[in-house]
Amino acid sequence: MEEKVLEILKNLFELDTVDQTCSQETCDKWDSMGQLNLVVELESEFDVTLEPEEIGEMKSFDDIIRILKTKGVS
Repeated sequence: MEEKVLEILKNLFELDTVDQTCSQETCDKWDSMGQLNLVVELESEFDVTLEPEEIGEMKSFDDIIRILKTKGVS
């Protein structure tokens, strides 16, 4: 799952390299529109539905992994 999330982040935000430190603070393109696109990609890839509270909490790679794990994604 971690590798797939990194791939989504890399492609979505057009990054040359990406690692577990990726967050809204370190990625210029991770703005509100980027957040919406990220949610669409994650929901599609992992077949989950993210709640508004969860979407608001997604500010970094670690947040994404934590939330996906609560959805039963491994």
